[in-house]
Amino acid sequence: MLNYLNSDLEILKIVQLEIDRQANNLELIASENFVSLAVLSAAGSVLTNKYAEGYPGKRYYGGCEFVDMAEELARERLKKLFNAEYVNVQPHSGSQANMAVYMSLLKPGDTILGLSLDHGGHLTHGSPVNFSGQIYRSVGYTLNKETKLLDYNIIEDLAKKEKPKLIVTGASAYSRDWDYKKFREIADKVGAFLMCDMAHPAGLIAKGLLNNPLEYCDVVTSTTHKTLRGPRGGVILIGKDKENPMGIKTPKGDRLKLMSEVFDSMVMPGIQGGPLMHIIMAKAVAFGEALQDSFADYSRQIIKNAKTLAKELMSLGYDVISGGTDNHLMLVDLTNKNISGKKAENTLGEAGITVNKNMIPFDTKSPFVTSGIRIGTPALTTRGMKEDEMKLIANFIDKALSNAENKEMLKSIRADVKALCKNFPLYPELSQN
Repeated sequence: MLNYLNSDLEILKIVQLEIDRQANNLELIASENFVSLAVLSAAGSVLTNKYAEGYPGKRYYGGCEFVDMAEELARERLKKLFNAEYVNVQPHSGSQANMAVYMSLLKPGDTILGLSLDHGGHLTHGSPVNFSGQIYRSVGYTLNKETKLLDYNIIEDLAKKEKPKLIVTGASAYSRDWDYKKFREIADKVGAFLMCDMAHPAGLIAKGLLNNPLEYCDVVTSTTHKTLRGPRGGVILIGKDKENPMGIKTPKGDRLKLMSEVFDSMVMPGIQGGPLMHIIMAKAVAFGEALQDSFADYSRQIIKNAKTLAKELMSLGYDVISGGTDNHLMLVDLTNKNISGKKAENTLGEAGITVNKNMIPFDTKSPFVTSGIRIGTPALTTRGMKEDEMKLIANFIDKALSNAENKEMLKSIRADVKALCKNFPLYPELSQN
């Protein structure tokens, strides 16, 4: 596969360095994963050559008969995966999927109620530095200060006070499951649309391991990487037997047509031009993989690994927010360890362990420093690691953070990490070493 880069040795070197980095480090960033060679192949296929503005059967270009097949396959597989009635697989990212939904349902200045960024939300859930907080009036709900959990009574009171047009559920750093039924009740009380951004736990939701937002939300968005283990991209979905999310009364048979017209037209030509057909085909490959029974086993192992890692870290004196996890990630408050999230990220990086600094609820440090780190298990689970490896990794983390200024110790841990990684090889077909 890399032989095609032999004519550009500078690029070949960069690719090989990244292959080696991924293969010889422990990837614990919760939003990252390792796709299959089949997904890689599809993403690098000749479909990258095809311009295909529009949708299957309604393109602005000729010669789209085969890329139409790829997009239709991606659609049908995604519908089956989540029992959805409507899907759009063209968004280039989760952020653009969210933008398309907002621009379909809202007018500039309308109020969005989403989880605050510093409590685990996402930039596109109303952060003032993001379009979602600049075009729309943004109000953030927070976690309970004592439990660090969602407090539905507080959220309901805030919704009644602020009267949002849209309530957003979902997070990038919240380790517990969501009660979408309760959010539906809150949204109905204030006359708001209800949306879920399930980007992080989508793969776990697809296999029935967490609550399914499609049963209660008007519209759901997601990325296709993270726990879905596909290429980087976004999607929009609506569940079956949902009331019309546009608030327009139409005969039952017209619902899908209406949704297609509104959401599809906002994705293209509203915010995007030509779709990335090679990535859409790679999405189809990943959705096909996620439909297999083996993906359910994989997803269950992700959660087992996360629970084991969280428990082991807590036994070593680490403060895991909310006392554990229901999904693939955890947020660790490092205050009692007297080390910042930024310092911890850099220290663990020296030891061959990749994490990201992350704000904790009610953090007193800036987003560039933070009091915590976010840890996830999808990528390590993809490599085949299980509970025993999680216990070992927790001890690697503790040993590194307890010796942050000891370069020789960090070097020794890095050697141990590399030895562990060799027992779980990643992309041996691509390595030139």
